[in-house]
Amino acid sequence: MSSDTNIPRTAVPYGITDPVEAARAELKAALSAIEEKVNVPKQVGKATTKAKAYAERKPGVAVAAVVGIAIATGALVWAIARSLSR
Repeated sequence: MSSDTNIPRTAVPYGITDPVEAARAELKAALSAIEEKVNVPKQVGKATTKAKAYAERKPGVAVAAVVGIAIATGALVWAIARSLSR
C-alpha cells in the first residue's frame, strides 16, 4: 500500500504495479466511496452546512424555500388525509 496521505480515501494511488495490490487498492477505494455515500449522518451534516452557508448569503431566498417546502408538505399531508378519509 502507498503511504502517501495526500490522496483521498476514495482514490486509487498511482504507481501500483502488482495486480493483486492494485485490485486491493481499487476495492478499498470503492468500499470507501460506498461508505461515504451511504453514511446518512455525514451526508445530513454536509447538507446542513451547505444550507446554513446559503442562508447566510441569501436569507430571503432561504426563507422562501422553507415556506415553499412547508406549503408542499402541508398540501401532501392534506391530500393523503383527504384520500384516506373517502
